[in-house]
Amino acid sequence: MPHDVLTMGRISVDIYPNDIGVDLEDVTSFGKYLGGSPSNVAVAAARHGRDTAVITRTGDDPFGSYLHRELKKFGVSDKFVSAVPVWPTPVTFCAIKPPEDFPLYFYRTPTAPDLQVQAADITDTETGEAVTAARIFWFTVTGLCQQPSRAAHLAALTARPRRNLAEGQFTALDLDYRPMFWSSETEAAEAIAQVLPEITVAIGNEQECAVAVGPGTPDQQADRLLAAGVKVAVVKLGPQGVLAKTAEERVISAPVPVQTLNGLGAGDSFGGAFCHGLLAGWPLAKVLDFANAAGAIVASRLSCADAMPVSSEVIALLTERGRWAEGDE
Repeated sequence: MPHDVLTMGRISVDIYPNDIGVDLEDVTSFGKYLGGSPSNVAVAAARHGRDTAVITRTGDDPFGSYLHRELKKFGVSDKFVSAVPVWPTPVTFCAIKPPEDFPLYFYRTPTAPDLQVQAADITDTETGEAVTAARIFWFTVTGLCQQPSRAAHLAALTARPRRNLAEGQFTALDLDYRPMFWSSETEAAEAIAQVLPEITVAIGNEQECAVAVGPGTPDQQADRLLAAGVKVAVVKLGPQGVLAKTAEERVISAPVPVQTLNGLGAGDSFGGAFCHGLLAGWPLAKVLDFANAAGAIVASRLSCADAMPVSSEVIALLTERGRWAEGDE
């Protein structure tokens, strides 16, 4: 059976402080968690009952073993996760200074194991068949920042059916632009432009969309994504909610206010919940509301992967806010 959601790309060990509201140099103790945006999205979708897997690589070290264990714990298949003998499993530190200050420090230079996935790994019969068959194939812009990872992602897109929206099959791109992984915004924009014609769903905030298709209003950015070949363009508006557009529809979902503890995992929770709603065949407005609420729940919690909600928690929050009617499941 094909996977509901197959993600590809970054994986790491997130090192989060137990001390809240202080600078990183003043933190006295930490906890470790599964991290990396595509891996978190796979976890988030699995929490909603979806069959998920991730294509990535770790170091051949204890942290790599830990990530395998965590993926399995969350119900995400690690079948396509292999070790790289040279590069250590990356770690990511952050400080947690709510409500808006969550600086990230990536320890993955000059490269990382997840950027060592090669095109030959994708054209391998079993992996290639999984990419072709997956109902949703999800990756992020970071996977395009270096070779051999960029070639591997292009091979995966070649293996995908071309935007079979009517058949319930989607190729999703998270416009998760991280400037420290690129030489310039221009380099990132050129890489993104190469893949946009193959994308069904593109998701990003206004700054990420500006890198992909240029500055402008959210509507202008969504229209440019559609003109590039995307079928569903999603622009996150921060405190104003989320805008989504297709050729026939324009939807805005209002935010779901919560008391923010750590905003870092909200986007990945949004992504996994968005995948769940797409696969459920919900109207776009309902998908956005569900994803918004899922993101809000994680923003109110400390970690990322460990904080991902199950569907009943999301529905309870929406019901409490008067945004979910009985029988909507």
